[in-house]
Amino acid sequence: MSLDLPEAPLVCLEFWCRAGSVFEGSGECGLAHFLEHMVFKGSATLEPGEFDRRIEALGGNSNAATGFDDVHYHVLIPPQDAAEALDLLLDLVLEPRLEAEAFDLERQVVLEELAQSEDQPEEVALQRLLSAGCPSHPYGRPILGHRSQLLAQSPELMAGFHRRLYTAERCLLTLSGCLDPQAAHTIALQERLAASALARLRATPGEPPLPALVVQPGEHRLELARLESARLLMLWSLPPASDLRGVMGADLLTSLLAEGRRSRLVERLREQLRLVESIDLDLHVLEGGSFALLEAIAEPEDLPAIRREIETVLEELGDGAIPAPEWERGKRLVANGYRFGLESAAGVASVLSSTHLWSHPAALEAPLLELERWDPQSLVNEALPLLAPQRACLLEAVPA
Repeated sequence: MSLDLPEAPLVCLEFWCRAGSVFEGSGECGLAHFLEHMVFKGSATLEPGEFDRRIEALGGNSNAATGFDDVHYHVLIPPQDAAEALDLLLDLVLEPRLEAEAFDLERQVVLEELAQSEDQPEEVALQRLLSAGCPSHPYGRPILGHRSQLLAQSPELMAGFHRRLYTAERCLLTLSGCLDPQAAHTIALQERLAASALARLRATPGEPPLPALVVQPGEHRLELARLESARLLMLWSLPPASDLRGVMGADLLTSLLAEGRRSRLVERLREQLRLVESIDLDLHVLEGGSFALLEAIAEPEDLPAIRREIETVLEELGDGAIPAPEWERGKRLVANGYRFGLESAAGVASVLSSTHLWSHPAALEAPLLELERWDPQSLVNEALPLLAPQRACLLEAVPA
């Protein structure tokens, strides 16, 4: 997929694959993220570190990330060098070397990354909440993996994981930026792509659907050494990424509740009652089912009062009309946040890649159109019940 943005002075190469942690099988916990590391340890034609050196020498930069649903590799490069960068990227991602010595060395890096996460009490609390709320769903497992499984994994297991998931129907390459169809660098990109390893990938039909996320309600408490302030964490399941209307309604609702000083939860708990240091309500959009994550930082003795006030704020929102200024402010926050994400070629590529990868493509303006279709009453009737306190998995994390 390509998108010409004439005003962009660069070309953005985005390689996406449906190979996130949600697809890990028995004994593979952490393997998707580990593979992302190993990809940069060389391919059939690239030595370890050579990819980064050559991309930087061309004046570009690169990055990669592994999520629950997918993994993606990103290169931003001057137009005249885009074809060479494409060759390097596809060789690196589709033909990783996975040598035993490099595998053992990089495993130590991954284990250190895991240790650093486990050494942060805030991260421990969040993972405990996900594990409690999603006990039978892959979203409840840590993307970084479990130490015991990482220690047992082998290059052969990783190679099988790569063969199973990096297949034609699961991979997507997006080109965006300065891509005039008549330009020499655009023609070179098309020629290189036609002869690339990506063009030779075979499809393996029969992929099972992602398991649907349903958060398990409940109340939990956790004492953590070195935790400086108590945390109240709440997790709710919300519509999946494919339900654009539901996602935009959830985005609008969470913004009305906890985006900025004038939002209802922030104004009540922090500005008026001074019960919390901070309170956030974030929307995480995922293919198997999105979730809302609330985090309030406070003194341990204030947690019961905070819980009562959260319930009161939700009840008040359901019982009363949403004033027009508040409604318009919420819509502006959501719309502007989306627009700001499209200010660069990389932002546009990311939005288009994600929707096309998961076979629910939409025009760039589609989220804004769905946002306009919401009204205060439908938000209260349809979206607000999803954040009912009895639907939440709640965790109180307190200093030990």
